[in-house]
Amino acid sequence: MFFIVQIGAIVSALVLVVFFRKYNQPIHLEEKEKVEDMFPTYLIISMVVLLILASFIPNKPAITNGLICVVLLQIGLVKELLINKNKNALNVTLLQIDYQTILILMSLFIIIGGITEVGVINDISTLFLKLGSGGLFTVYSLFVWFSVLVSAFIDNIPYTATMLPVAAKVAVGMGIEPFVLYYGLLVGATLGGNITPIGASANITTLGILKNEGYEVKAKDFMKLSVPFTLSAVVTGYIITWIIWM
Repeated sequence: MFFIVQIGAIVSALVLVVFFRKYNQPIHLEEKEKVEDMFPTYLIISMVVLLILASFIPNKPAITNGLICVVLLQIGLVKELLINKNKNALNVTLLQIDYQTILILMSLFIIIGGITEVGVINDISTLFLKLGSGGLFTVYSLFVWFSVLVSAFIDNIPYTATMLPVAAKVAVGMGIEPFVLYYGLLVGATLGGNITPIGASANITTLGILKNEGYEVKAKDFMKLSVPFTLSAVVTGYIITWIIWM
């Protein structure tokens, strides 16, 4: 899988080179800000490390990742209030939170939860089981491209969690190992979220940061770049995965 990701990254990078070939203006970094406090950097590094370690904990509480972030935030606030004597630390922190992005993510997860609860994803899974009687390449293609379509609009975690056992059942019914379907699912579901601004939490967060800085990115402008970028990566993974496992 690592090999597939590397090839996909190279192809996608070539797409970016083509799209940004006209942007050849020199960059002048005239304004430099001297870093006087490395403590925020230590907090960020600690957050990344702790989140990685938490991912290996089986059956951990659902709020584990949130607790890690909140505790580190509190540590930073305590340092500012007690050590640096910054009385405005709490107000500044609250004003810097991107509430709009948080509300968008909350709304998105509520919609995804509703779709899952009413059985839409399960109905899709049933459809894949019915199509499992077809040829392997057809079924593999359906897993990849349908995953791209779904992940472009909803979070890929519940979708992938639902479709993994479906892939296993289809493989058993066809008398094959499920690996080609697993990796096809991963290629489509992982990369498909890059197509739209709402396809991945990272997209929503990044666009929220840009908007706060005065750069509003419209969906059509985003997709002018995201569609060819994503499709090039998906096609690469789609072909290489089939060649490797078949």
